[in-house]
Amino acid sequence: MSDETARGTLPIPDYDHLPIGSLGHRLRSLEAEELEVLRRYEVAHGNRVPVLQLVDTRLSELAAGEEPSGGDPAAVAPELAAGAAGAAGGSAVSPAIQGPAQNPPSHGDPTNPAQPRS
Repeated sequence: MSDETARGTLPIPDYDHLPIGSLGHRLRSLEAEELEVLRRYEVAHGNRVPVLQLVDTRLSELAAGEEPSGGDPAAVAPELAAGAAGAAGGSAVSPAIQGPAQNPPSHGDPTNPAQPRS
């Protein structure tokens, strides 16, 4: 099985690009078989100890009788949304929406009317 084929069959899309914090939440919605698939993939590719600990902990919880959550592991990842859409982030500024002009600080401009002189 090639890397691309293995990556395409994972139960969590963009698994390789998710931060560990987001990954932990997505693992809660997986069945034990799906977690085993992720574990094998992780050992073969990244072998990241924190990720393996998350997977092993969740496998232990499922073995102890916990049920998968109702979440969707394939839901849009907000932390990846801007990169996936190709957006540069932020908003465009135009004269119609920019703030008012501001005076420089008085210590930098002796003619600043915002700071009266004594």
